[in-house]
Amino acid sequence: MKTNEAARGHGSPYDRGRADAWYSRPPLPHKGCTAAQDTDLTEAEAQEYSRGFDEHCNCGGKDWN
Repeated sequence: MKTNEAARGHGSPYDRGRADAWYSRPPLPHKGCTAAQDTDLTEAEAQEYSRGFDEHCNCGGKDWN
């Protein structure tokens, strides 16, 4: 399933999965950029989160040193 770039913008499930992987956080499917994360995702959104996380989990991530 191809997703257009607009659906992968800031705060999207894909973006949040990518950010969680980058910052070495455990996977917790969510969307949004507020302190109160929206975890009520559709199946498609959960798949996009996982796709973002999986595509970036081996990218090196943030250097905390």
